[in-house]
Amino acid sequence: MNRTTLSLIAGTAALAAVTGFATLNQPDTPGADSAQAAAELPVERTSLLCPSPSTSDLAETSYTSFTPVTKGTGADGKAELAPAVEESADPASGKTDGKTDGKASGKTDGKTDGKAAGKKKAAAKPALTPKAPGAPAVGATTGGDAPALVGTAEGRFAPGWTVQETTEVPAGSGRGLQGLACSAPDTEFWFPGVSTAAARTDYVHLTNPDDSAAVVDIELYGKDGALATTVGEGLTVPAHSSEPILLSTLTGEKQDDLTLHVNVRSGRLGAAVQALDEKLGGDWLAAATDPAPTQVIPGIPKDATAVRLVAYAPGDADADLKIQLASPSGLITPAGHETLHVKAGRTISVDLGDVTRGEAGSLVLTPTDRSVPVVAAVRVLRGKGADQESAFIPATAPVGTRASAAGNSAKGAILSLTAPKSAAQVKVTASAGSGGGTAVSKTYTIRAGTTQDVELPVPTGLKGSYALTVETLTAAPVYASRTLTSTQEGVPGFTVQTLPDDRGTVSVPQADEDVAVLQK
Repeated sequence: MNRTTLSLIAGTAALAAVTGFATLNQPDTPGADSAQAAAELPVERTSLLCPSPSTSDLAETSYTSFTPVTKGTGADGKAELAPAVEESADPASGKTDGKTDGKASGKTDGKTDGKAAGKKKAAAKPALTPKAPGAPAVGATTGGDAPALVGTAEGRFAPGWTVQETTEVPAGSGRGLQGLACSAPDTEFWFPGVSTAAARTDYVHLTNPDDSAAVVDIELYGKDGALATTVGEGLTVPAHSSEPILLSTLTGEKQDDLTLHVNVRSGRLGAAVQALDEKLGGDWLAAATDPAPTQVIPGIPKDATAVRLVAYAPGDADADLKIQLASPSGLITPAGHETLHVKAGRTISVDLGDVTRGEAGSLVLTPTDRSVPVVAAVRVLRGKGADQESAFIPATAPVGTRASAAGNSAKGAILSLTAPKSAAQVKVTASAGSGGGTAVSKTYTIRAGTTQDVELPVPTGLKGSYALTVETLTAAPVYASRTLTSTQEGVPGFTVQTLPDDRGTVSVPQADEDVAVLQK
């Protein structure tokens, strides 16, 4: 083999370890075992994006960063969460507060009070700088002017890095507890459950971490198909900036239960939807997992008073789904909601009522006949009358090898684990506290077809907040979500974050195996 081929193999392996976005698979060969031909290496660099948390002057936001200790990492590395250095101009006012009315960014009315629109700001002080893996780092802001944050982690801080953004809003539209696990940049996002109705104010926050502008298309799909949008195509998000776009400005149609599709045609973005209701509070809607024939929505609170399922079929074929609830005793079919027919290109919604009936539960959607990809999410209400609060749970990917949720306190945190197919064993570790304490672990067995709200381990001598890390010990898929609760003036505030695999490692082919393959 010549030197060029060897260099190519080494370069490819190094790229996979750095980005964490690629999984390299060896070509099939007689007698080759792909599981033995690849090594799992820790990623060496990752990034996370946190949208601007709130416009309310009463809002209080906390950020919690956590990296689990990962074998195979070196002693060096760093992580930092800092404000975006540039905010694009508001087309309506010329102010650089990052808010848009859905029009392409960069346009102004000429009133910029002497400042150039989109002008870069001086590098801001980091909002949060973790000191070491294994213990959370905490930062906080007060008021409604907190910017979007761009985070990067390298070396020992990169594998499994997670950041939780949690905001308490005591009054006004969207009041309650709003939470979001800051997300990695990507090129496509699905959000079933958004709204352009009068009672809702939904913003999609688009954050660009890169040095060049990103171009994005935004599409909305309702019960009759695609909604006509005025300025949804070719929107530009400048480098190192964040754009909150009000969905109701994209179309003249006012509908609940829409599906939002964000397709980045150039560059990468972080995307999340902030859904604010005049009477039912508000929360963040994270992107649902990729379209697939089977979807799992884990961790519906046992005291949910109303659950609304929203699904969309993005392909050319209709989908017929079986609806099941994974309860503590096994899979059951909600009475009157045995199946769901989803027409191609259309969004459907169905009220499931208090489907959990006082017990932990997760929704499992499976095809009744042929496999047709769908996306799905639920909107959950807790409380009654004027004291109701809402949150969203998107369908999610399995925990996989490992996943973490930061921002937990000694009280008010609930971890739900679901094993829809086969029994599974799960190890849950409560990290050291942000202000002190010792990590503890506990192992749980989740029976097939069930959901269990587990009794959480709490760090010994806990001070501050802590993180939960979930590791699967068996091959059976496990789905998980974490709920935070906080009651304010009788309103049961809550927020739910799902726990997909943290992608802390990447599969890299072993050089000697690949040399043998290329020589054949």
